[in-house]
Amino acid sequence: MIALEEQILALLKKAPEQLMSFRQLIHELDLDDSERHEIRQILHEMVKSGNLIKLKGNRYRLPEERSVISGKLSAHRDGYGFVTPDKKPSGFEGDVFIPARFVGDAMQGDAVLVSVEKIKDDGRAEGRILKVLERRNLTIVGQFKRGEFENYVVPYDSKIPQEIVIRDGDDLDAAHDSIVNVEVTQFPHGARRLRGRVVEVLGFRGDFGIDVEIMIRKHQIPVEFPAAALRQAESCEAEVALSELTGRMDFRALPIVTIDGETAKDFDDAVHVEKLESGHYLLGVHIADVAHYVTRDSALDREALRRGTSVYFPDRAVPMLPERLSNGICSLNPKVDRLTLSALMEIDASGDVRRYSIHDSVIRSRERMTYTAVGRILIDHAEEETARYRELVPHFELMRELALILYERRQSRGSIDFDLPEPVIAFDELGAMTGILKSERNIAHRIIEEFMLTANETVARHLFQRKIPSLYRIHESPDPVKVYQFNEIALSFGYSLGRGFAERSIADLPRLKDRSWRGGRPRRSPAHRDVALQAMNIKVSPKDYQRLVEQITGKPEERILSYLMLRSLKQACYSPQNKGHFGLASSCYTHFTSPIRRYPDLMVHRILTTALRAKPDSRDAASLQPGQIGSAEPVLGSAVFPGIEPMLRGETPPLAYSFPSLETPSEAGNSDPRSKQELRRAKKKEESQSEDVRPGLYCPEALETIAIHSSETERRSDEAERELIDLKKLEFMADKLGEEYEGIVIHLTKEGMVVELMELFVEGFVKLISLDDDDYQLRERPLALVGRISRKVYRLGDRLKVSVDRIDRFRRRVDLSVVERLSGFGQGDARR
Repeated sequence: MIALEEQILALLKKAPEQLMSFRQLIHELDLDDSERHEIRQILHEMVKSGNLIKLKGNRYRLPEERSVISGKLSAHRDGYGFVTPDKKPSGFEGDVFIPARFVGDAMQGDAVLVSVEKIKDDGRAEGRILKVLERRNLTIVGQFKRGEFENYVVPYDSKIPQEIVIRDGDDLDAAHDSIVNVEVTQFPHGARRLRGRVVEVLGFRGDFGIDVEIMIRKHQIPVEFPAAALRQAESCEAEVALSELTGRMDFRALPIVTIDGETAKDFDDAVHVEKLESGHYLLGVHIADVAHYVTRDSALDREALRRGTSVYFPDRAVPMLPERLSNGICSLNPKVDRLTLSALMEIDASGDVRRYSIHDSVIRSRERMTYTAVGRILIDHAEEETARYRELVPHFELMRELALILYERRQSRGSIDFDLPEPVIAFDELGAMTGILKSERNIAHRIIEEFMLTANETVARHLFQRKIPSLYRIHESPDPVKVYQFNEIALSFGYSLGRGFAERSIADLPRLKDRSWRGGRPRRSPAHRDVALQAMNIKVSPKDYQRLVEQITGKPEERILSYLMLRSLKQACYSPQNKGHFGLASSCYTHFTSPIRRYPDLMVHRILTTALRAKPDSRDAASLQPGQIGSAEPVLGSAVFPGIEPMLRGETPPLAYSFPSLETPSEAGNSDPRSKQELRRAKKKEESQSEDVRPGLYCPEALETIAIHSSETERRSDEAERELIDLKKLEFMADKLGEEYEGIVIHLTKEGMVVELMELFVEGFVKLISLDDDDYQLRERPLALVGRISRKVYRLGDRLKVSVDRIDRFRRRVDLSVVERLSGFGQGDARR
């Protein structure tokens, strides 16, 4: 097939205008009729990948160099859209803007081929859609309408502006205004309209659980498992068989526990901590061995990959794996044997991992603990919980001790810790919504978070240093334009991301002016400013962000600046290339600790266990120098734990588990820190390891494809969960029209301002046109809404009394109006 592709490309390059018809290609390739189907399939794939463009008359031509890209369309309800390229393009940055007149017949989420028409001075591209390569919306959820002349469905997704025509007999007897799911039978093309047939009647607005059903279908989240996957899940035994313990480390005698939320049902991580004779800590992170049950390319594996992640709604979950696995044999339930993959890490008093070992293992969790219960033991010293878990209390205290050490170490290297509350929907016994609460975090959350971060980083470095192809969790450095924009706002509150950054931005940027004039005064051009910012190559470190987080903690402006800081950062994603994690200030990070609910973790398990069971490599035997950044010495095999193998064979009774010191004589007393120059050199050496990569379990192309798909399913899950929370907020506010609340301005746009209602933890929107005392306009520097006549301003952080005016379900927002301006920073004259 590859040879034929190359021949087709060669023929087209030689052809006049680089264009040939299907008949010409068949003739030139000297193919007979029996091979026509194969060549059609090859041409289809080449068009889909963007290597060819198909024109009318069954003709094909080569795309112009760097002018045609393939990607995914994100439509706007006003008609225009943006296409995210499948591959990083050359010549411009970011997405391609598509004006409404050039969107054509493409719809939200479609895979499209785009012609890049022009690249602006600021590096942004604009283009037109040439062809729809693949339709995303094979089904669309919406509200059914019975019209005088025809029946139709109004899509729930506002990014799909077309109504779906439903012919007589295709309506499934749906009632007027009912919520339905429609299978698309005809996509729009020219004069042809969008048509479909009703395949499900879900109910009516206000029905219990209808919002979740809408979100599932709107975001195309798979719910039903294929029969083959369910059969495979049912074939798994409900208990661990003795034969499955062969070759595994036996940790069943250890005081291992799970710590999760009250409503959790799938427990994929368990922990324990002990103090070694050396004074170091021994941290054990034991993760469910899902890969033992979900084998590569099996029906379960293919379905898990398709889903990518579990989706958690307030009152139900859509799991990545069938419940027989996710809540059964793979879940680390208490008092039962479970197969695990265990990472044991020796950690010194400064929080550095000195040595580690990774094992196939078996555990038996002592207790299913909750964050609340552990918090009551460690913070409140509650008698009931302390008495109930008396034997485990010393272990919880040790966990707290180690977690705080790990947290301090993470803070010292600049890891950004946004400890912002999340909205939690509260329900009564009947499942009815009772309110919206702020999530509460305690020391138990910190314990699990620090232990999981440490395990993830340890596994990532193990794979990276051995050049084993794998998936990494990456978070790239922020765009300098967004950093500058955020810093401008921070300066208005009296903060800065760093002295050097502030000096450059303030000193250099005011001189960046274009040649246009307005009212006799030079006007700064955003485009020229952005180009200059990119050219300045401003460097900002995680430590800069972390310092600012520390400065604003507990201050009135914390909520606002934290929100804007998050917006200035890029989104984390998966990649086969280790590009580091900016937010965690880590040069190497992956996801290893949640294989029940995230497919990348399951892949990392599979890659890791395959490497551990492979024939030893000379590179594994080489000891790494103590103190080298991220290069703890690996201690693999059962030699560290004498007596384990006989116990697995049943020849000895369960061992009273104790750990010998892992410190070697050459390391004893060697506590002198290495110089900063040596540390930088070691880090540079580690990060430069890109050659001599071992053959992997997955080829590079497969890793890249799975990384992109996993990132997309994660975003899909996040969007669905966030959108449902927004809907629940609307439902909660529906009976509060006319009521007044105090709020704080957390965001400004040219359409108005976002106000958070402090008492309810709900956001609302004050439209600009509702401010009838003046004509307000958005000013960028410093950011404010400024009255044209009065020069009064609304700034971030302003405290207002607002009234609930309207519930806008179409835009999914609460419309507010300003009743009174309260005391707070920002009020006053625009010239201040």
